[in-house]
Amino acid sequence: MTGTLFLVATPIGNLEDITLRALRVLREVDVIAAEDTRRTSRLLAHHGIDTPSVSFHEHNARNRVPQLLSRLERGERVAVVSDAGTPSISDPGLELVQACIEKRIAVDPIPGPSAPLAAVVGSGFPLIPWTIFGFAPNRSKDRKRWLSELARIPHTVCFFEAPHRVRVTLTEAVDVLGERPIVVARELTKVHQEFLRGTAKELANALIAPKGEFTVVVGPALVPEIQSDPAPDRVLADEFWLITNNGEVARRDAISQVAKRHNRPARDVYAAVERLKSSVE
Repeated sequence: MTGTLFLVATPIGNLEDITLRALRVLREVDVIAAEDTRRTSRLLAHHGIDTPSVSFHEHNARNRVPQLLSRLERGERVAVVSDAGTPSISDPGLELVQACIEKRIAVDPIPGPSAPLAAVVGSGFPLIPWTIFGFAPNRSKDRKRWLSELARIPHTVCFFEAPHRVRVTLTEAVDVLGERPIVVARELTKVHQEFLRGTAKELANALIAPKGEFTVVVGPALVPEIQSDPAPDRVLADEFWLITNNGEVARRDAISQVAKRHNRPARDVYAAVERLKSSVE
């Protein structure tokens, strides 16, 4: 009988942000495949967990996946954890999940912290629909092309960025994102957690010496307000004559009332009345 692969979400900053189920699974599995065993060891030590761990990251995935598969096929239980958050989101895990599915090995996700989810919830932007990107490309040329593609998505989008590059990326985004609202979430769940709000230009100017880990959330594209067709002369004139018909409202007051109702300058109403008046004389 084959084992089970557990995808365990771990804290993105605050060590208290881990579920009781996640702690139980980490204690009970035979091995923990960690993106960085040193970082994971601090989490395990904090919660008194002594389960053995092995490294599992993008540089050794080609060799490590077959090894972990072999253990799973022998009936062992394996937990995958990333440095922070939910595995497989810009972190190792996807290749192993796909291999397990192909070999009919059970995959059990243990939900929990997620930086993009925390950032978009705190942004106040609509979550449905919502697209997650990974890190922006390193090279400026690739990054500008990537930002142009991102800008074509009309709904909420989020991506990760490094502290030494976040200001440059936002500066390059000014031309393609324009006035779209943006929230930069910094150091999520940590002591210095911060949400910065503004346009790409405003935020680039605000981040003078950025430090920490950044998740950038781009709000929906601004939809231009649909302007209804202005009321034709006949409508404006008819309303004017209806108001003044009993002689109790002065001509000037009637023009003002019609203009306000249709959000039009008083001169437009006056001109409409005069044109209709001339056409019937």
